[in-house]
Amino acid sequence: RSGDQVRITAQLIYAPRDQHLCAEEYQRYMRDVLYLQHEVARDVAQQVRVTLTPNEQNRLATAGAVDPAAYENYLRGRSFWNQRSEASLLKAIEQFNKAIETDAGYAPAYSGLADCYTTLGYLSYLDPLDAFPRARDAATKALELDPSLAEAHTSLAYYNLYHAWNWVEAEKEFKKAIDLNPNYATAHDWFSVYLMAMGRYDEAFKEVSRAHELDPLSVVISTDIGFNRLYRREYDEAIDQLRGTLAISPKFPIAHLWLGRAYQQKKMYPEAIDEFNKTDDALPGWAVTLAGTGNAYGEWGHQTEAKQVLVRLNVMSRGKYVTPYGIALVYAGMNDNTQAFKWLNKAYEGRNHWLVWLNRDPRWDRLRSDPRFADLKKRVGLP
Repeated sequence: RSGDQVRITAQLIYAPRDQHLCAEEYQRYMRDVLYLQHEVARDVAQQVRVTLTPNEQNRLATAGAVDPAAYENYLRGRSFWNQRSEASLLKAIEQFNKAIETDAGYAPAYSGLADCYTTLGYLSYLDPLDAFPRARDAATKALELDPSLAEAHTSLAYYNLYHAWNWVEAEKEFKKAIDLNPNYATAHDWFSVYLMAMGRYDEAFKEVSRAHELDPLSVVISTDIGFNRLYRREYDEAIDQLRGTLAISPKFPIAHLWLGRAYQQKKMYPEAIDEFNKTDDALPGWAVTLAGTGNAYGEWGHQTEAKQVLVRLNVMSRGKYVTPYGIALVYAGMNDNTQAFKWLNKAYEGRNHWLVWLNRDPRWDRLRSDPRFADLKKRVGLP
């Protein structure tokens, strides 16, 4: 980039023979950067004789201008969003809002906002009753501006999965997103999450594998493969996958969290607690980590430590949102079913998204025979 202009040099090489096929230089003003990206993609597709779908052809033909400052804010927002910490997500929201202030018609910025709020809700940084409706509103605004934006359809699908609990609409929106942009890795990744929740394991693994093919360097997607293995109860495979993820990104907290849970299911409690502590080091005071730690201590028979976690969660709840689902998990680990169901009902009243995993989360296995558990699943509407 030089001033308000950007230049791309593209070379196409046939790797088996190291044969240089063509080279082209593209130069545009920053406001036309979207058209530049689509022009390069179109020309490469023509050279390799790829047949573009009608949706892909339409996207390439309709690339419009964007304010350079708005585009840069958008890119910064996406970078912060990928980090997945509460602080980084709030920074992402700030960047997306700046993009909107600069260019109120820039649909991807609204989609970025939607993804931030779904992630804040999913990771229990915000009360889901606050986070998910904001995500829905932002995604809806993005689609008003650009009905063909796959990212916004994906955000809306995530809302329907985790907050509206509208399984039919969620699947419809995921499929719409993938139809519009088959190469959008997040759509495949989040669709795999939906399919896991519905118990469609083989389809789910196919989708998360496709997401990994499209974005092999994504730590989030690599972690989600481990998550997939965990809820398939393939604990050794989950451990191998998550160790591999952490070899690439040693401090990614969610990978440590899922690895700890995989160890827990193999009754490797010291290893599980160690991973939870590493998660807490990376994200201090994250209620989801504390809940997992308390549940593991309870299962392990360390009641004193489990009770200490409950005290800590109670103190935290005076100043920030603490998911009732997590408190229920600690009580479940301690074999206190009465309190566990009390807090699960609070989670239901607060439309806590973790309830989507009642059928899959092995930490509830001991409660499954209780009629109250079946009643809760029925109220959530799980198949």
